[in-house]
Amino acid sequence: MNNQEINVGIDTGKHQLDIYIRPLGEYFTVTNDAKGVKEAIKRIAPHHPTRIIIEATGRLETAFVCAAAKANLPVVIANTYHVHNFAVSTGKRAKTDKLDAKMIAHYGEALKPRLSDIKPDNIQQISDLLVRRAQLIDMRTMEKNRLSILPKALHRSIKKIINTLQKEVENIEGILDELMQETAQWQELKNILLSVKGVGKVLAYTLMSDLPELGQLNRKEIAALVGVAPMNRESGAYKGKRKIKGGRHRIRTVLFMSMLSAIQSNAKFKGIYTGMVAAGKPKKVAIVACMRRLITILNTMVKNNRQWDEKLV
Repeated sequence: MNNQEINVGIDTGKHQLDIYIRPLGEYFTVTNDAKGVKEAIKRIAPHHPTRIIIEATGRLETAFVCAAAKANLPVVIANTYHVHNFAVSTGKRAKTDKLDAKMIAHYGEALKPRLSDIKPDNIQQISDLLVRRAQLIDMRTMEKNRLSILPKALHRSIKKIINTLQKEVENIEGILDELMQETAQWQELKNILLSVKGVGKVLAYTLMSDLPELGQLNRKEIAALVGVAPMNRESGAYKGKRKIKGGRHRIRTVLFMSMLSAIQSNAKFKGIYTGMVAAGKPKKVAIVACMRRLITILNTMVKNNRQWDEKLV
């Protein structure tokens, strides 16, 4: 047993981490917070694992990855798509939701993926900066709303605050650019998003901070989460138009602005938009349909770890 490889598979969830140690058959669950991560490290370390494989989500694995790196434990940040393909190739259960910890551990043992080059300080700082950027944008939005309702006598003060907030957002984005260039998994995610014409840094950073589920859900789930999935309005004999509602408002707002650009610069979305308008659809309905198509395409690209290819989407 001393010479036997120990592979630890971790299935990452928003609220918990499911952990399986192979070939010992030990399975346990901890909460995905500081306390739970500390407990997981404490239970895993004595086994001297060959590698710990945790699925990449962009945000949800951050706390564990940083703690494991600081404890000098060998970590592989695995792409869920690769593990899924492994599961299919072995004839095992091919789940449509998150792969379980046991399969992830098996993947590590069979394919022996290379350990990830982890910079825990960078990873944590990037995560914190994305959160701070989102907070600043919320404050900027509130000030812009005040600008439209408060007397002109107060506009100078409000504009000054808006300008200050904008400069701070730009400053944070500059720091994020530098940190991501040094941090492979974040730079890879950013490159995938920016490979789509019409997707700029504003949308990319918004998705990174506000949509950690990107690449983890199916197309209907991701559209509903953002709030671009059409909902039926039906009650008895009444049948109304399908409308979007709910979801994550900030993402939807940035996605809308991004789509206005994509319709001009991206032949695929320009074709979808002009085709719908020519068929008599209202322009806003056509834009929302393009938004829904974009977020589902980005979801698939992140899941498959693949950059934009018009022939494949």
